[in-house]
Amino acid sequence: MTVDKELEKLSRLTPPAATPEARARALAAAMQAFDTAENNAPAAQGNAKGWRQSSIINWIWSPIMNKKFLAGSALATLLVIPAAGYLTIELTRNGSPIVDQTEIAGDLSKSEASKQPAATVGQPVTIAPQAPAGNASLAEQSVADAQAPQDKVAPALAKPDSSQTSEFDANDIAALTNKPEGSAAALGAAKRSAPAAPGIAPQRQLAEPMAAIAPSPAPPAEGRVQIQLDPDRERFANAAANPIKSVATDPVSTFSADVDSASYAFVRRSLTGGAMPDPLSVRVEEMINYFPYDWPGPDNAEQPFKATVTVMPTPWNHDTELMHVAIKGYDIAPATTPHANLVFLIDVSGSMDEPDKLPLLKSAFRLLVNRLKPDDTVSIVTYAGNAGTVLTPTRVAEKSKILSAIDRLEAGGSTGGAEGIEAAYDLAKQGFVKDGVNRVMLATDGDFNVGPSSDEDLKRIIEERRKDGIFLTVLGFGRGNLNDSLMQTLAQNGNGSAAYIDTLAEAQKTLVEEAGSTLFPIASDVKFQVEFNPERIAEYRLIGYETRALKREDFNNDRVDAGDIGSGHSVTAIYEITPKGSPAVMNDDLRYGAADKAPAAAADSAHHGELAFVKMRYKKPGEDKSALITTPVDDNNAVTTLDAAPQDVRFSVAVAAFGQKLSHVAAVDTYSYQAIADLAAASRGTDAFGYRSDFLGLVRLADGLSQR
Repeated sequence: MTVDKELEKLSRLTPPAATPEARARALAAAMQAFDTAENNAPAAQGNAKGWRQSSIINWIWSPIMNKKFLAGSALATLLVIPAAGYLTIELTRNGSPIVDQTEIAGDLSKSEASKQPAATVGQPVTIAPQAPAGNASLAEQSVADAQAPQDKVAPALAKPDSSQTSEFDANDIAALTNKPEGSAAALGAAKRSAPAAPGIAPQRQLAEPMAAIAPSPAPPAEGRVQIQLDPDRERFANAAANPIKSVATDPVSTFSADVDSASYAFVRRSLTGGAMPDPLSVRVEEMINYFPYDWPGPDNAEQPFKATVTVMPTPWNHDTELMHVAIKGYDIAPATTPHANLVFLIDVSGSMDEPDKLPLLKSAFRLLVNRLKPDDTVSIVTYAGNAGTVLTPTRVAEKSKILSAIDRLEAGGSTGGAEGIEAAYDLAKQGFVKDGVNRVMLATDGDFNVGPSSDEDLKRIIEERRKDGIFLTVLGFGRGNLNDSLMQTLAQNGNGSAAYIDTLAEAQKTLVEEAGSTLFPIASDVKFQVEFNPERIAEYRLIGYETRALKREDFNNDRVDAGDIGSGHSVTAIYEITPKGSPAVMNDDLRYGAADKAPAAAADSAHHGELAFVKMRYKKPGEDKSALITTPVDDNNAVTTLDAAPQDVRFSVAVAAFGQKLSHVAAVDTYSYQAIADLAAASRGTDAFGYRSDFLGLVRLADGLSQR
């Protein structure tokens, strides 16, 4: 097929009024002819290399393409006709860096370059990094682009002078990229051939094309093509550290239990990557509760929790004390664990196609499947634009079938998680196990950007579906697109927990070593309330739990949702308290306080010596009415020196100090990273899994990075 024949066909197919589809087909044919000619004419390739990156894409469609043009030399046609198509391909495939237009010109002579319309800076166009295949038309390619990640920006040429341009302009481009008349047929055909379940190899789910053209906020320097990179899309809840509160005016502290561990793993990933973590990503309570502790536990399941309280000097402030509250849950024997009905809800959008995302996710779920019992069931739902069922409820006895379904998962498409959540809950309800564990396990790297995507919309969906007795676990993967705020919202309102998986070792810890606490709840809606005695304590500050705060009246309201605790799990809370008369007191006494009204604690001699009173409410699985556990705190709970505190208590205090320092809490400004490392090293203990040694490494990394 010769270039001249293709040009004749192009001339017949592309009059000024030709349809966008016809022009697209003609361009594809000319490009194919160029490929053939380029292979047969090596001498011409050097000149073509520079031309194909030039700005003549807006010129090629001009009505000037007529028989007079066809009479030109074969070399001229070889250089000019395919240049526009190849420019589009190069920009789409690679996303050009910022380069001077003089460099783009390549081997062009000054006289030749002056005859062509100059490329100017235009609007950045959101595109997919995928080159057209074969003779695919632009309409067909627009469908392929729409299924790829929509998060990379490449430069586009500005609209040239109207005298050099045909009617094929931005309106025609929009017609091919935004669901319109130009691409309706191609879209319909593509959708009819798409698989029912996204993410299964070798087929890929096609999604609706999304709007691609966005205005540039400010034009760059003249003569340069500028790529605008997407800003960091990681989102964290903006919660300020808890303030110091006066016991005289606010003696009661109430919060929900939290057994999440996502924050610690995210902090670790940041530090090992050579950067200090975003202070908003640091939730001190999650860092403290990341580690296993040997707190004393209850003797039986009738009372599923036991509280141990230790009062000790504060290592970063000699004028205050720490009240350390450790709760240990009853550990269910493996032989008596209930049957599990698990639904894996897996994000297979295009952004998951990175080594630390979908491949790591697949390995993590393989570990979990190998941990389950033969009578447990597993289902798999994927989402990427559309939700699809990959595996209906299947007994773990058919392990090879489950693992094969996991292995076939592939990434591609946009992220429409709301529909996937609905499908997963429906499947969990279909395989519901009475008196068993029914749980959706959502694994994702970020936003749900198709369908209902606001945190409030998704929170409502989760709240409605948890009434069916189905819990939710949220697992985050990868960096750059992580919506930690949404993960927390979903987990907290779905009676579940959130974790961040950055390595296979973390997957082993979360899904295998701690499978009991992750999968098998022993209590739901667990709430804590601490009342301080104003005769003994002037002020207090709860360390962490900012996103778990509850109103005082919520403690006794069984309709208010709170955190869940799994088998064998521990929960630790630490208060910094200021004794009455300490020079560290920050709040003045009230001038118009009720001086003539003695505090209730002082009026009751039985409670006069107490420092505080700890209360905990919880519901047993399947019950609607809560039970109450109380623990008074007095001088018998106090130790005179920090070294006299139990080893695990001291290590958890070191973690609390580290979390506060990373989140820029003023209370620990003068407490150095070296002091934190010394405290942790002295209380490391046996450290069977090496978690505490790893923590010491993170403290040293933070110390080095903070001194840059």
